[in-house]
Amino acid sequence: MLPAASAPESRAVYSTDGLQIATYEFGDPGAPTVLAVHGFASTALANWHSTGWTRDLTRAGYRVIAIDQRGHGESDKPHSPDAYSMAILASDVLQVLDAYLLDEVRYVGYSLGARVGWRIAHIAPHRISRAVLGGIPDGDPLKRFSVEEAKAHLRDGAEVGDRLTGAFLTMARSLPSNDLEALVALVEGMRDGPQPSAANAPTQPVLFATGSEDRILEASRDLADATPTGTFFEIPGRNHFNAPTSRDFRTAAIDFFRSEA
Repeated sequence: MLPAASAPESRAVYSTDGLQIATYEFGDPGAPTVLAVHGFASTALANWHSTGWTRDLTRAGYRVIAIDQRGHGESDKPHSPDAYSMAILASDVLQVLDAYLLDEVRYVGYSLGARVGWRIAHIAPHRISRAVLGGIPDGDPLKRFSVEEAKAHLRDGAEVGDRLTGAFLTMARSLPSNDLEALVALVEGMRDGPQPSAANAPTQPVLFATGSEDRILEASRDLADATPTGTFFEIPGRNHFNAPTSRDFRTAAIDFFRSEA
């Protein structure tokens, strides 16, 4: 694991609704750029830097720009569900691309970040040449999250009966920078939004990667099969939460980016 202290200072990019989105730049500014977007309740540094992604991508000749999605890390963390939707999260990423004067990038996203990447690849295909989408199934993986139980727990310490909700809250507490009220607002705000399906599949090359021990493995494989230019990599010995630490995953992603003609 790489220490966060070795990371650069964050730089703020303003969203269309005036929030600050924290960004981090690694590598040669003149090199081809990979945009890295983390998963739910994680951060740019936890998902991509501490796990070796920024090191391996820059050694492979890429510049990396990683972002803290709104509600996470050093980015602003509104508590209103109205501040969160798939369209809003995608807009934040496009604002970052514009701020860095990037017409087109390679994209790597994990879990929530993969879902955002799917959305951008569909609505703005000219901005992403190819994408690595890790831990992404079809449907809505947070639909089972009990917003009501989570709110009661945060408000008065009520016990959380739903196992998925409890697991996500425990994961969220593992990072001191997390604001649980903001994360619950994110889940509530993104309810019933557009979901990945064959009808909105990207047309550019996409590598799907999901852990062999992840419950969404087959759903993720099905989504790859429904994507015209999709390929699939099963990350050996990993579940949904530790897949980003896999060297095999990093190697597969770099090989995929290098295969671009």
